[in-house]
Amino acid sequence: MEENLYVSVSPHVFSKRTTQNIMLDVIIALCPAAIASVIIFGARSIAVIATCIICCVGFEALFNIIIKKKQTIADLSAVVTGLLLALNLPVSIPIWQAVVGSFAAIIIVKALFGGLGYNFANPAITGRIIMLIAFTDTMTAAAMPTIVDSVASATPLANLAAGEEVGASLFDMFLGLRGGALGETCVLALLIGGIYLIARKVITWHCPVAFIGTVFILSLIYTGSLEMALMYLFSGGVFIGAFFMATDYVTSPTTPKGQLIFGLGCGLITCLIRFWGSYPEGVSFSILLMNILCPYIEKLTMNKPFGGAAK
Repeated sequence: MEENLYVSVSPHVFSKRTTQNIMLDVIIALCPAAIASVIIFGARSIAVIATCIICCVGFEALFNIIIKKKQTIADLSAVVTGLLLALNLPVSIPIWQAVVGSFAAIIIVKALFGGLGYNFANPAITGRIIMLIAFTDTMTAAAMPTIVDSVASATPLANLAAGEEVGASLFDMFLGLRGGALGETCVLALLIGGIYLIARKVITWHCPVAFIGTVFILSLIYTGSLEMALMYLFSGGVFIGAFFMATDYVTSPTTPKGQLIFGLGCGLITCLIRFWGSYPEGVSFSILLMNILCPYIEKLTMNKPFGGAAK
């Protein structure tokens, strides 16, 4: 019997989960937010979403053709990047700028670093930051919901930073009836998507809870008001960032302890930028900075091998 025993390298545990069906779950989880964006901001949302998805898939396919690499668009990661990027843009964004952002996300952040699994930062987040720096005026001009008002207005976070009235109730903000990016306004839709991902075991609760909880607690301490703390929590992109971008497999820690530290760091940096920075929102910057620190968090929190010593 011993002659039939073979020892091979890990992994020794196999799963039926593939990159494609994991990405499909993420797409399904983002559908409530995408549908809500169309209801809240109107039909132009479809054009922005379609542009980002088509361009991201197209740029990845074209890059693979140019470098003669096996096509990877079937894994749906480019679709997820395009959808996430679109949901982080205002409905009024010029279409050509959405194309530029898609190029930056796929080519500069993902493809040039080796493709999926090799990117040092979340492509959608980094693409949004590049657009925010390059196209500040159009990226910060948030159109109001079409079912409320079609006039461009400042975001609730900008109003809070300026000490002005938000102009919406907590319930309206929970439903997404406020100015902001397409997919960040409807907290209800994002919660539904986040719970779906946790139930499907695509992500764990550690990072989102740490992220959201840190923002809430620090906002409560800063404002001294439960209502204002909830205003800060429901404003901006905390929920879409916590559930869909801070949990990216490639750019976030794999250990539960590391995910808690990662989420806490994201929440802390977000609040520092919101309260004392020049930008009213800090979610994107916080995730990018924590992406850079991820290898160090991973090393610090790695599990000690049974019977061995951690290096």
